[in-house]
Amino acid sequence: MIEAIRRRKSIREFDDKEIERKKIDEILRAAMQAPSGMNRQPWEFVVVKDKEILLEMKKYSVGSRALDTAPMAIVILNREEIKRRDMGISLLSSQDLGACTENLWLQAVEEGLGACWMGVIPGSEGQRILSTVLELPNNVTPYAVIAIGYPAEEADIEPVDRYDKTRVHYNKY
Repeated sequence: MIEAIRRRKSIREFDDKEIERKKIDEILRAAMQAPSGMNRQPWEFVVVKDKEILLEMKKYSVGSRALDTAPMAIVILNREEIKRRDMGISLLSSQDLGACTENLWLQAVEEGLGACWMGVIPGSEGQRILSTVLELPNNVTPYAVIAIGYPAEEADIEPVDRYDKTRVHYNKY
């Protein structure tokens, strides 16, 4: 897995080759293996392969150009009905969904695919647009859109070492 972490990079240009169902299933399986507070697992997913819907989804954000060539996107959803107000546990949903999204992305890399994580601002017009385009029920909200596909030949997929020892502190700042 460390190699997938090192190779992970935002890919925004894809070939139009269809992604095999087995790879999609493994990506979703990895996403659902993420840890979550009190094992709540607040995630659901919409796998979008329809090109018209992918292009309609682009309206949610100016930063969504990866959807232009992606043969597929997975929209990660937050299931609102599982919030437990009495414990403030709903505040952990973004952490749970972040872990889920990272697992999904790393498995895409393991499967030989490229991906681009595009966030969704809570309460934004973009979130409303995605909810409308995907015909989401009121109890789920979009958390992230992940464009996935085989990287185009011109895609720069060389790993980058981001380790910066000046950002590491021991015991105290």
